[in-house]
Amino acid sequence: MTAVADARPTTAHAVQESGAAGETRVPTVPQAVARVVREQDTLLFGLMGNGNAHLISELTSTGFPFVTVRHEAGAVAAADAAFRASGRLATATVTYGAGFTNTLTALAEAALARIPLVLIIGDAPTTGPRFFDVDQVGMAAAAGVETVRLNDHDPAAQVRDAYARARAESRPVVVAIPYDLVEAPVRGSTGADGLTGEAPLHGSLPAPTGAGIAPFLAALRGAKRPLIIAGRGVVDSPGAPEALRRLADGLGAFIATSVMARNVAGLEGDLGIAGGFARLDRAEIMRQADVVLVVGAGMNPFQLRYGTLLGAGATVLQVDTRDWKRHERTDHFLVSDAGAALGALAAALGATPDENGRPDGGWRARQAIPAAPRLETVRADGSVEDGLAEDGRLNPRSMALALEEILPAERTFVQDGGHFIGWVPLMCSVPDARSHTFVGTAFQSIGLGFPSAVGAAAARPERTTVLVTGDGGGLMALADLESFVRQARSGVVVVFNDAAYGAELHQYAVRGLDEEAMLIEEVDFAAVGRAFGAEGVKARSLADLDALKDWVARGAEGVFVLDLPISRNVVAEYMAESMAGAQPAPRPLPVD
Repeated sequence: MTAVADARPTTAHAVQESGAAGETRVPTVPQAVARVVREQDTLLFGLMGNGNAHLISELTSTGFPFVTVRHEAGAVAAADAAFRASGRLATATVTYGAGFTNTLTALAEAALARIPLVLIIGDAPTTGPRFFDVDQVGMAAAAGVETVRLNDHDPAAQVRDAYARARAESRPVVVAIPYDLVEAPVRGSTGADGLTGEAPLHGSLPAPTGAGIAPFLAALRGAKRPLIIAGRGVVDSPGAPEALRRLADGLGAFIATSVMARNVAGLEGDLGIAGGFARLDRAEIMRQADVVLVVGAGMNPFQLRYGTLLGAGATVLQVDTRDWKRHERTDHFLVSDAGAALGALAAALGATPDENGRPDGGWRARQAIPAAPRLETVRADGSVEDGLAEDGRLNPRSMALALEEILPAERTFVQDGGHFIGWVPLMCSVPDARSHTFVGTAFQSIGLGFPSAVGAAAARPERTTVLVTGDGGGLMALADLESFVRQARSGVVVVFNDAAYGAELHQYAVRGLDEEAMLIEEVDFAAVGRAFGAEGVKARSLADLDALKDWVARGAEGVFVLDLPISRNVVAEYMAESMAGAQPAPRPLPVD
């Protein structure tokens, strides 16, 4: 992406505020920025320092909600997760220098995952860098993020444009306030109100044409076993989930989704997650499809189960907003917004399977969906299920199945990266498509979980936010456990604690590499949580989860930390399958 330094707007708006006794007071640059933040957002995530103190003070002194974190990476991670959980663009702020460089992992994750957010930072003075200043514009550009350095002529217009581009192009944008402008007045031309100018319009995709959808219609009309795979593009596109439901019902088609789009159109005919997190019995049904329509999903190797998800003879139709995303398996490709494409296809086809030449109700009516797994409290031999693996530590599969039944139904899962991410997607349901947030998977990072939970909790406070983390990533992000405990109305921290970096252990120790650096001395996360003011328990058997049940029964208020010392001997299905095919899988790629 192009870095824009000291961009000069074409029009200078007057920026004025009323002072005492009817006097007109020219606002400073941070005051002008703050006013635009109030227009564009309802919440600010961040951590104060020299470069952003004036901005934060201007906002908090007028009652604007500010969610503070304990590490600068957490400011961006929280804003990122807030968008993923709500669909609303979010704003973060940190200071210059080390404050900014601390955000780079989270910023790269947001860029690769195409998360619209605005990060407002301090920066070097316009007169030149100080001895401790670094090239922040260049660093952001290396992470794929554009920087807009503000001037004192029309900073409000610059910030508005940054918000507009972040939304229109679904990407993060950095706004930098040079340090010599933090108390500088805006030098715009006078006028009634210089902050009422409109943000520039940014282009949108043209509507799909009849010629563009013709091969799609022909393939779908002839399909005997149609499958529609929906990704995050469907979640983010207005009207797309409803159009998806109409199209699937009209064709009698099954639906499958990426992990970022779970339950996007309701449960009827939904086979669940496609790809590496698919249940094996349902993946077999997906493989039988003769026509597969992929809408707003990335079709990365993990999502396609390393090439095994689709049958060799299947006709593949793909819709994406980016023409360079055309997959090698795609037979027909359409550049379009997901909602527009699905709406056009649904309108051109009949509303029922019978109208589309399927008097038997279509494939969905003929093929039963295998039931979801449940935790059996009594084993086949008559013994009581204790949740233990053969080595005496907890079985992560049993724990995830138990969580499905114990946790409040209205919940938002937030998952950090690591081997453990294979359990919850297969075993636990979600209420809607914005209720399962994966963080770190785009950039292959761990350690963003706790601050991401802060963002999800702030964006959806009416729900119980459930952070699922490993011990390695949990320790890396531990500073913001305090932030989560302090700010979540209702939250659960589930630590799949194998006392190891599990992904590395299962990929490299089995190949003969020395495991010493892969092991972690076991930590009692429940005790750490209690030190921060949470409730919690380190479970040793299935019965110990009764403490979580009791917390839920008492209203699920505050934060509960559940430390699950799991067996290293139980390997997630996606990891076992990746290793069997000699595919490196440090962390899956559920970006779309």
